[in-house]
Amino acid sequence: MRISPLKATMLMAVSGVMFIACRKNVATEQVASPSEEALAKIYALGFSNKNVSMDEDGNYVVEGDIVLSQADLNTRPELQFLRVGAEEQYRTNNLVTALPRVIKVSVSSKLPSSYKAALDEALGRYNAEGLKITFQRVNSNADISIVKAAGNYLASAGFPGGGNPYYQVKVNSSALSGQPQTMIASVLAHEIGHCIGFRHTDYMDRSFSCGGQVVNEGASTVGAVFIPGTNANPDPDSWMLSCISYGQNRPFNANDKVALGYLY
Repeated sequence: MRISPLKATMLMAVSGVMFIACRKNVATEQVASPSEEALAKIYALGFSNKNVSMDEDGNYVVEGDIVLSQADLNTRPELQFLRVGAEEQYRTNNLVTALPRVIKVSVSSKLPSSYKAALDEALGRYNAEGLKITFQRVNSNADISIVKAAGNYLASAGFPGGGNPYYQVKVNSSALSGQPQTMIASVLAHEIGHCIGFRHTDYMDRSFSCGGQVVNEGASTVGAVFIPGTNANPDPDSWMLSCISYGQNRPFNANDKVALGYLY
């Protein structure tokens, strides 16, 4: 997830400085650039290959916060039907299975202690929905670990595999320094959404929440499966939008709740 340049007029005094500082910090830390071959594979999987970066583990970070490994780039999943042109809720081919189940989530001690309360709020949002998956914060043996990282994004995560949630959420706590608990909770809830199989609500047009160039990827092999019953029109409040503004709180809206209930 990235910071949105939208609402820049209101946030210029604080947010603009923080956004620029974050990006400058990252430029010196980025250890490699993706090859043309990797970019082609990313595009073939149905992700945007614009502004792709690499994290400290050699993974590719696409669409702002989605982690793809080299193994992911070499997969050949079955082609899935994709609706294009509106901002509905979408999921990947892979979901968490063996329901009902409890997903255990931990917070690294390298993150500020306030992240425990923010994570509790994020998990509470899911647990309030009466889903077949529930979440519990633990100190060890977690299914999803929230860890400290740096990059030109606020946080990043991947998609489920083998019926299990993606194992890790990386958080750039420096870029989130001084932000309210509700915003940090929204960022964590968003990344956990990826871990259990949700794509960005506006993945086909990231300019909806991020501004900038309109990108529509068309057909996908990784899976961008429309969730029936969700909004067929632009949805500015969804917790799974690609970008968020500093200070913004994004609890689940009505369409988000329909999507969560449909899948879990």
